[in-house]
Amino acid sequence: MVDETLRDGLQSPSVVDPPLDRKIAILHAMVAVGVDVVSVGLPAAGKRAEDDAVALAREIATSHLPLVPTAAGRTTAGDVLAVARVSERAGTPVAVYAFVGSSPIRQYVEGWSVDFIVRCIRTATDTARDAGLPLHVVLEDTTRTPPTTLATIFRAALDGGAAGLALCDTVGHASPDGAAALVTFARHQLVALGGTHLELDWHGHNDRGAALSNALAAARAGVDRVHATALGIGERTGNVRMDHLLEGLCGSARPHPGPAALEAYNRLCATALGWEIEVAPAAPSVAPRPATACG
Repeated sequence: MVDETLRDGLQSPSVVDPPLDRKIAILHAMVAVGVDVVSVGLPAAGKRAEDDAVALAREIATSHLPLVPTAAGRTTAGDVLAVARVSERAGTPVAVYAFVGSSPIRQYVEGWSVDFIVRCIRTATDTARDAGLPLHVVLEDTTRTPPTTLATIFRAALDGGAAGLALCDTVGHASPDGAAALVTFARHQLVALGGTHLELDWHGHNDRGAALSNALAAARAGVDRVHATALGIGERTGNVRMDHLLEGLCGSARPHPGPAALEAYNRLCATALGWEIEVAPAAPSVAPRPATACG
């Protein structure tokens, strides 16, 4: 379970970037609901973003929270080095989640080629390796990327020493069958390339209302990590909603955190981010019908 509330969640235009003390409180609430991995932000975005990421990573280390800290960045040397500074200042390892667009639409808009994307990945993996940090290659718009392009990118990530790959349904394009097919394809490719040790993540958005279904399908198809945010906040229509994902995945493999912990997590995040929790209207009262011969 990867919590992206303090990174992708903050990219929603409908929330505020909360003060540090509230972010730290959210970390502890994440632990209570069973989150395993947390993004502490996008440190290359500016001084406050880097300082907050340092403080969050340090809180995880000093309070011995059972969370693996990660930080996001583009596949550039500068962004990876920003994560390295966070790790050095906090005194604890921070995994790099370096993102790059992969689909033909993104290539057309940006004027990129597959060779350019491969060079970006090599720059990021080389920089992370020199800094002694694990790096996951995050492929934006994976669900609209041709298999041949994905195979080339997987090879570049593996050759560069990446620790994992994140498959992204960046614009909520996928269906559950498609999500499962993509994960199966990725697993087969990694077997063929000798990269079975790479971790696979699923990161999905909710543009067509299928984010939760897609995430559950990806989990059942064999991804190692699934991303979500508190209350599903995020870009445009949002991301996978964490409490719903937990409800869908908890069972024999994961203990259920309990309704009180989920409620506390949701309310804390909503208050900190300035998000209003929708409350379903009460059902209208209906007078009992008189008994009839039909029962």
